[in-house]
Parts: sequence; C-alpha cells; structure tokens
Amino acid sequence: MLTSRERVIETLNHREPDMVPIDFGGMRSTGISAMAYNKLKEYLGVHGGQTKVYDIFQMLAEPELEVLNIMGGDVIQLHRYEPAWGIDISSWKPWILPDGSPCVVPAEFDPVQDEEGNLSIVRDGQVIARMPEGGFYFDQVYHPYAEVETYDDIDSIPINEISDIELEFLKENARRMYEQTDYAILGSFGGNILEAGQQDWGFEKFYMAMALQPDLVHYYLERLTQSYMRDLEKYLEAVGRYLTVIQFGDDLGTQEAPQISPKMYREVIKPYHSRMYQYVQNHYPEIKVFLHSCGAIYDLIPDLIDAGVQIINPVQISAKGMDPVLLKKEFGNDLTFWGGGANMQYTVPNGTIEQIKREVEKLVHVFAPGGGYVFTQVHNIQANVPPEKIMAIYDTAKAHRVYPQL
Repeated sequence: MLTSRERVIETLNHREPDMVPIDFGGMRSTGISAMAYNKLKEYLGVHGGQTKVYDIFQMLAEPELEVLNIMGGDVIQLHRYEPAWGIDISSWKPWILPDGSPCVVPAEFDPVQDEEGNLSIVRDGQVIARMPEGGFYFDQVYHPYAEVETYDDIDSIPINEISDIELEFLKENARRMYEQTDYAILGSFGGNILEAGQQDWGFEKFYMAMALQPDLVHYYLERLTQSYMRDLEKYLEAVGRYLTVIQFGDDLGTQEAPQISPKMYREVIKPYHSRMYQYVQNHYPEIKVFLHSCGAIYDLIPDLIDAGVQIINPVQISAKGMDPVLLKKEFGNDLTFWGGGANMQYTVPNGTIEQIKREVEKLVHVFAPGGGYVFTQVHNIQANVPPEKIMAIYDTAKAHRVYPQL
C-alpha cells in the first residue's frame, strides 16, 4: 500500500495509484466550516481536541489528524503565517463561534461588535472586514486602491514583503509535516491576480479600469507580480523541498461564463499567471502548480494549461460548460482535477443521503480512471451541512476509491 504522499504524487503524474487520493480540509476553498466541523466531531465521537480556526475570513477549521484519518484524507496544508487580514497564526486563544460552539482563533483576532450585532475587523482605525449579525464569515469592506488614478497613486501604497519571521515559521512547519507524517503537503501561496485587483480596487472600478485604463492596470499588476515573484523565490527556497503542490488562487468564472473574455484574460491576466506558474515548473519541477478557480471556466482552460496550470480546483460541476465527462475527455491528459466530487450548490444542501451517495459514486467513476484525480467536494462544506451528509460524501468516496475503477 502506498503512503498518502506517494498516492498523491502518483495521481498527479497521471498514473493510477492504489486508491483515489482524498483531500479533506487540506485546501482553504474546499475545506470545512468550523461550525460544521464541530458537529462532525460530535457525530464521530471525537473529543478532547480543539477546533482550530486557521482561516478567520471564511471561519474554516483545520482537521485534526484523528478526523483526517477517519475521512480518508491524504493531504495537509502548509498555511501562510497570516492567512487572512494580516493576523498571524503563531498563537491561539479560546473563542465562541456564532452557533455557540467552542474553538480557538489566532490570538490577535479581536473583532469589534457594534450595537446591531455586526462583527468588524479594524486595522489602524479602518474597518477592513465585517461579519453581519447572523452571518457565518467575513466580507471585505475596504479597498485600498479605490481612489487611485495615476502611477504615483499606485506607488504610494506599500506592498508587504514576506518576512524572515514567516519564512522561519514556514520552514519549521513544513519540515515537521514532512518528517513526522506521510501526507502530501499543499503549500498555500496565493498569488492572486484578478482577485487582487477586485479586492484592492473594488470590483466595479477594477473591471472598468481593465477596459478603459489598461496601462494603469498593467502598471499595478506588474508591480504586484514583481512582489509575488520576490516572495515566491524566498518561499520555495525555504519550503520547496517539502511540498507536493503549490496552490495559487484566482476565481475567473461566474455561474454562467468567465468573468472576463478569453481575449481579456490573455491580454491582462495571463502574462502574470504565466510568470509565476512557469517559474515553479522551471525551477521546482517536482512541485505541481495548483490553481483554485471557481465557476464556468471551460473557455479559459486551454490558456490556463498554457500558462502552466497542472491542477484545477474546485471543478465547479454546477457551472455552465463544466460537464465532468467533457472535462475529463478534453483535458484529462493535461490537468489533474482536484474536487468535483459532490455538488455543494444543489445536491448536498437539497438532496437526500441516497442522492448524494449516487452522485459521488458517479463522479468518482468519471474522474478517477487513468489517475489525475484527487477527490474532494466542490467548495467549502458550509456551516449548515449536517454530519450525516458529510459522511455520505466521504464514506461513498472511500468505498469507490480502489483501483482499478469499474
């Protein structure tokens, strides 16, 4: 029997391992809400450990090894030092989730509650994110580039550099994970391009600027990508020997179509994607390039492959054009599909346990043959998904993961 790390490496090289690898909570866009995770632990009878909310933006839990093993997981995540809102995860404190269940959060996480019950994250007197009363995660509400009009405006806004503290944090954790476990290690780098513009400028302003001020947008993206490349080199020098996968992100699709045309993708976004992804392929060929991109991205996939993407996630099978059979047939030789295992928009929230099981079985049999597949659900498991449905997903995946596939 292969180790988890060996199993993932085999499938990433488009060979059939002993079993289909499974990712449970090893990536921050196909992970699990801390509230759903607490319910799952109670259902499984797992007691004594702490639910660690490493991603305070989405309120995601880091699975404990006991739970990971029950779910059949083969992947663990190497987190950035500050995964969200500039708050580091070097120390922890108790906290209570919106549903009243306990967890631990980063020690510096200290949201302010207003009289309406909203929680706000405040930095230097500025509200940068807010969780509304009754909400489950935070929304960004501040865009630092919202008023930029000139190159000088862009230059006036500082870009943080990966610190020696973070590099030491990454190196220590990566070494520990590599030497003390046999899981595949997913390094969560980021490197968002389109999303960075949306978050920094605001959606409407950035879309308008791409069309009407392309020179200004390229100036911003060139400056941004230079900073990414500087950090990427340091990041991989510190932890490259330990990683199986390096994860980048950029949501390029909507439910119905790409957010931007293939032509605009090629002109505005692809050059910067290519620089990062091809750096990894050229200097660390043993590490596979993973892109998280939601939505209907079928029309962009040939360009993504050309840019250097080797793994696509979450494989949003509910979006237009994202038919599993077609994706596997057309792109299965070039891409590993990491996700696509359960429809979290429709089947899981609305379907019966039996419907969920039938869908998972069908999807595993579509994606798994020939390797190039890591099982996980599409998108994060949300706070209101009951443990019975979570177990239906993963028990079915485990039951149908052994090669050869029928």
